Amino acid sequence: MHADRTEFDYEAALAACAAGDRKALSALYDQEGARMLGVALRVVRRRELAEDIVHDACVAIWQRAASFDPARGSGRGWIYTVVRNLALDAVRASSRDVDLDDTAVESREAELALDAHRDIAEAFELNASLGRLRTCLAALDAPRRNCVLHAYVDGCSHGEIAERLGAPLGTVKAWIRRSLLALRECMA
Repeated sequence: MHADRTEFDYEAALAACAAGDRKALSALYDQEGARMLGVALRVVRRRELAEDIVHDACVAIWQRAASFDPARGSGRGWIYTVVRNLALDAVRASSRDVDLDDTAVESREAELALDAHRDIAEAFELNASLGRLRTCLAALDAPRRNCVLHAYVDGCSHGEIAERLGAPLGTVKAWIRRSLLALRECMA
């Protein structure tokens, strides 16, 4: 059984990866692999590609763990930034297959640099708002909170959530809708 997310020390696992500890990467994958797949799948919409992205993300995490700076954000956030960026890169790569001249290449590189800067800014904003989100999520009843987490963290459909919770589909949809309204109000 996996450790509870609140007990898992992502920063220590990344530091251990940076020191060459393969067990740390394995523990990270055991802890977050399914959710990493869910994030990649929501972006690329193809399971086999999402699985490749998770593999590539694990390689990137292993290779770049030393570049993680806890002063700039959480370890878990950094991991998901790696997954998200690889998934977005895959979508971008599949949407264009054209030859570019030097000017277009320079323009694209400048565009990508701006995107990277925006991603970092978004990661900081996300990290700042996560504390408030945790508080708002904790205020929800457990079944409603679980519905939201299954939908938006695990990437489950309403039908899958209903099956997991043993609740009617209409009830699950209502819980999610009402919970999102409550979260929006709490976060405002």
